[in-house]
Amino acid sequence: MLKEVCALIESAQSFVLTTHARPDGDAVGSVLGFAHYLRKKGKKATIINCDLTPFNMEWLPGAGDIQHWDGSLDQIRAIAEADVVAVMDANAKNRLGAMGKSVVDAPGVKLLIDHHTDPEGWFDLAYARESASSTGHLVYELIDADDPSLVDHAIAVTLYTAIVTDTGSFRFSNVTPDLHRLVGDLIERGGVEPSEIHSTIFDRKSPESLRLLSRVLNSLQMSHDGQISHTVISRAMLQETGASIEDTEGYVNWGLAIEGVRATMLFTETERGTKVSFRSQGSDHVHKWAQSLGGGGHPNASGAFVRKPLDETIQMVVKQAPRFLDLKAESAGEDELSAEDQAYLTMLQASPRNRG
Repeated sequence: MLKEVCALIESAQSFVLTTHARPDGDAVGSVLGFAHYLRKKGKKATIINCDLTPFNMEWLPGAGDIQHWDGSLDQIRAIAEADVVAVMDANAKNRLGAMGKSVVDAPGVKLLIDHHTDPEGWFDLAYARESASSTGHLVYELIDADDPSLVDHAIAVTLYTAIVTDTGSFRFSNVTPDLHRLVGDLIERGGVEPSEIHSTIFDRKSPESLRLLSRVLNSLQMSHDGQISHTVISRAMLQETGASIEDTEGYVNWGLAIEGVRATMLFTETERGTKVSFRSQGSDHVHKWAQSLGGGGHPNASGAFVRKPLDETIQMVVKQAPRFLDLKAESAGEDELSAEDQAYLTMLQASPRNRG
């Protein structure tokens, strides 16, 4: 498949690139890195995203050229006239927001570059592998297969950002020795400064974001004997703090910081229902849990959208945990005796010294 994608890139002249709603670092870094590569090859590359670039990604080389979808005739024409429409880090129409229909109906070749499972069937060609750490990882492989010397500072910085964000700063289980070698090549070829990038991405927070985070942490609830945690973002919390959805990137991970927690959820209230973000570690996989709600994702990082009110969704999803995780049996409540203690008490009561 790599050869087929490289051949398509050689033959095509105009590309439109896009990614999923609420783009994260992998989404933004991947489309930018791919666009820089295409332009170095003399191709026309236009990026149109359905949502705005997150505030902590606006510094990336070329981010100012990303168009925000408004349904204008120029944007519709760009998609309709493109030789290739490349969808990156998203494999379903509903992940593309308001521009989904225009992308699916595009007459050009619809190319998928992604590391998620179960892509929809409307793509003409795909370079996809679930085992890849990120979509940025796959973009690097495409460039490396074509001409590694094309990697410059802009490509290296954007792809490094894609990889570092989707691997949790290289702490997730999708990190391998080969990935570290790949990243080393980006650092060497592109003069990447990891400490500066990390600080810019992860340490730049708005006052509104921190106010919201304090409210989110205060909403923390534990269940299933401390093995499951969840936090909440209500519409009222967003309004009262002045924060935006873009400010909430990474909030879900706080629920995993508690010792003994095996999976956590962040419930975000929207106008039409509730977004559920799942995170877990190791062999405690949550993707089937998300799939049961109509969503999907990776074994340890998944999401779904439930068309129900916030409180109803929380109650329903938390209750489902034992169906999808092999949870330890809950210990007895404070006012209840365990089976072992009850047996011991019965034995004492039957002892001769306790009679008459």
